[in-house]
Amino acid sequence: MSRIGRQPVVIPAGVKVAVADHSVKVEGPKGHLERTLPEGISAKVEAGSLVVTRGSETRKAKALHGLSRALVANMVTGVTTGFQKELHIEGVGYRAAVAGAKLNLTLGYSHPVEFDIPKGITITVEAQTEVKVSGIDKALVGQVAADIRFLREPEVYRGKGVRYKDEVIRRKAGKTASSGK
Repeated sequence: MSRIGRQPVVIPAGVKVAVADHSVKVEGPKGHLERTLPEGISAKVEAGSLVVTRGSETRKAKALHGLSRALVANMVTGVTTGFQKELHIEGVGYRAAVAGAKLNLTLGYSHPVEFDIPKGITITVEAQTEVKVSGIDKALVGQVAADIRFLREPEVYRGKGVRYKDEVIRRKAGKTASSGK
């Protein structure tokens, strides 16, 4: 049995979990999420926790067992505490600002870049170079942060661009002047 899949998901106080057919609905103080479980995977609530089980011992069912349990655990964590990714913008004149439902970025292009903030995501800019992406859906938060980073990926010679707060950029040495003899 899957080591991750067999662990029960503890349901904290203030969180409601409803299981119907192949769908799991989780509702908590920060919002609600819903996910459909794959074929052959089922879930049930028992004694204050959610248990995910699989119907067969096929390779595919074993792989989906742990995945489904992890996704449901992320849903429970999301509606209780939420998820957050921090981005750092580095470069002369590079900055960010939130205006309504758009994130305005100046990233060294000849034009400013406007990024539409999706529903369910909150973006805050504390300093002009610090961007926080937060929300209850872990996959959506990670995808939005990756999309913002993709607008100007960090370059390896000077380190300019958008990077994750804890990301380390391995820098390359530039060209050196040599004697032409």
